[in-house]
Amino acid sequence: MDQAERSPETMSTPREPDPAMREASPVSLPSFSSSAEGGAPQSIELIRDVPLRVTVELGRTRLLVREVLALRAGSVVELDRQAGAPVDILVNGVPMARGEVVVVDERFGVRITEVIGTPTAPLDD
Repeated sequence: MDQAERSPETMSTPREPDPAMREASPVSLPSFSSSAEGGAPQSIELIRDVPLRVTVELGRTRLLVREVLALRAGSVVELDRQAGAPVDILVNGVPMARGEVVVVDERFGVRITEVIGTPTAPLDD
């Protein structure tokens, strides 16, 4: 139904706002100061148990779809880094450190050799 077919009763007309809706009052919010209610300083203790995703990146490469589809057991994918080069350690996708791959009790590990600055965004390809 277009506007020509509507009766004057069904057409909406602008209304005056409700006077109660125009009045505002201040809101009281809790203080985010450096001390908790008990007077003890707030610290990182509040977030120590938040899980983070830690990724160790050996290197990267780009493959075409046909190359990915051709991968089989025993295929070798060449990466953009030299053997023995430092690996990147990312926390939630953000580079945080570099290190070297080690073996600990028959498992891979990483020895941190350098802590790097915290960029504002994850690394792009």
